[in-house]
Amino acid sequence: MKLYHRQLGQGKPLVILHGLFGFSDNWQTHAKKLAEYYQVTLVDLRNHGHSPWSSAFSYALMVQDLHELFEDLQIQKPILLGHSMGGKLAMHFDQQFPGLIEKLIIVDMGVKEYPPHHTHILAAIHAIDLNQISARSEAETILKSFIDADGIRQFLLKNLYWEQKGKLAWRVNFPVLESSMPEILAALPSFESFTPTLFIRGLLSNYILDGDISQLESYFPDSQFVSIPNAGHWVHAEAPEVFLDEVLSFCLR
Repeated sequence: MKLYHRQLGQGKPLVILHGLFGFSDNWQTHAKKLAEYYQVTLVDLRNHGHSPWSSAFSYALMVQDLHELFEDLQIQKPILLGHSMGGKLAMHFDQQFPGLIEKLIIVDMGVKEYPPHHTHILAAIHAIDLNQISARSEAETILKSFIDADGIRQFLLKNLYWEQKGKLAWRVNFPVLESSMPEILAALPSFESFTPTLFIRGLLSNYILDGDISQLESYFPDSQFVSIPNAGHWVHAEAPEVFLDEVLSFCLR
C-alpha cells in the first residue's frame, strides 16, 4: 500500500509513526523543530489520516507498507520514532528487518499484551451518526458524554473533515480498527534487537510500568529509559519541550 507522507528538512532521515486513531498532523509541531537537524518523514498508516483504507489490518501488513515507503523514498538507516501503536509497529519493523534502522525511539509503548481499554472511545464513535449532524460542535457534545478528557476529545475531533458541503466524515476506519483490536493490543513476539533504543514514558501513564523495564531490556539490550513527570500517554503533547530535548539528546549523540 502506498502511504500518504510528508517530508520536511534535509539531512539524515528520521521517520515518525503516529499512534492508534492518530495521523501525521498530530506531529507537525515536533516535525518542524526536528527538521532543523534531520530530514523528517511524517507518515499516515493504513486506515488512518490521508492513507488508503483496507479491510486488512495487521502489524505484518503495516511493516510491509513502511518498507515499501522506505524503498520508494530511498530512505536508508533512518531513526524510527513511534508513539503507542506506532511504537509497536517500529519494534515489529526492527524485528522483521534487522539492521535497517539506525536508532529506535519508542514513545510510551511496551512489548506486553494490553487489555482492552478503548471501549469508551469506540462507544462514543458509535454514538455519533454523521448522517444526523451538520456541525463539529454536535460531535463534540456527544463525545463529552463518553470522554472526560478534553485533550482526547480534541485528538479525535481532528479526524473529522468535510467530505462535501454539509457532510462530515472520519479520516479513521473505525470499524476495521475495532475488529482488529486483539491484534493491535497483542504482545510483541519475543526477540532480541541490538538497535540502540530509547524508551520515553510519561509517569502518569500505565503503558510502561517499573515492572516492565526488565522485559524491555531483554528485548532491547542496548536501551535506555526516560521518564517524564506530569505527563501521561500523550507525553509528547503534554511535555513537548522536555520530550524534544530527550529525543535530540539521544539522536545527536
